[in-house]
Amino acid sequence: MENLFNIFVKSIFIDNMIFAYFLGMCSYLAVSKTVKTSTGLGIAVIFVLGFTVPIDYLIENYLLKEGALTWLNPRFADVDLSFLSFIIFIAVIASMVQLVEMIIEKFSPSLYNSLGIFLPLIAVNCAILGGSLFMQERAYNNLGEATVFGLGSGVGWFLAIVGIAAIREKIRYSNIPDPLKGLGITFIITGLMGMAFMGFMGIKL
Repeated sequence: MENLFNIFVKSIFIDNMIFAYFLGMCSYLAVSKTVKTSTGLGIAVIFVLGFTVPIDYLIENYLLKEGALTWLNPRFADVDLSFLSFIIFIAVIASMVQLVEMIIEKFSPSLYNSLGIFLPLIAVNCAILGGSLFMQERAYNNLGEATVFGLGSGVGWFLAIVGIAAIREKIRYSNIPDPLKGLGITFIITGLMGMAFMGFMGIKL
């Protein structure tokens, strides 16, 4: 249980998708104009990461990597389908995003309209694919660790986009030099937030 907690906290603060790896920046910058839309997209990202990472973990360990098919027959011990991992991971992500899109359209049409094109673009959000690839690289020991990592990564991305959206709503009334208005000041604030999150790297978990 302590290990799961460590993975969860680390994926939120230390290995934050935005501030540590700068993954998913396109949606982060484009949708973070209001807290409402940022919250909706952040929850959608948590949902997608929370499902795709464990599903991709199962596919990786029971279908793709070398020796994964021995549960079918010992003769498949030398079969290595890991070269298909990119394609399979992207297919799983696209399926989950489609599911999220249908759910949001059904239960919150206003949020669906405000998110616009950026909702289906979660399918090509590098933070989502990055979650599955980090899971593959770090070779988590079980499904629970992979699931906690996926949820933690989603929560970290959620906190990042909601945080920047709240700041952008406040600075709308500030006296910002004209050349820095819009994305200019957003990049600066993102850099400062990234530097702040670097302070968590000193925490030993």
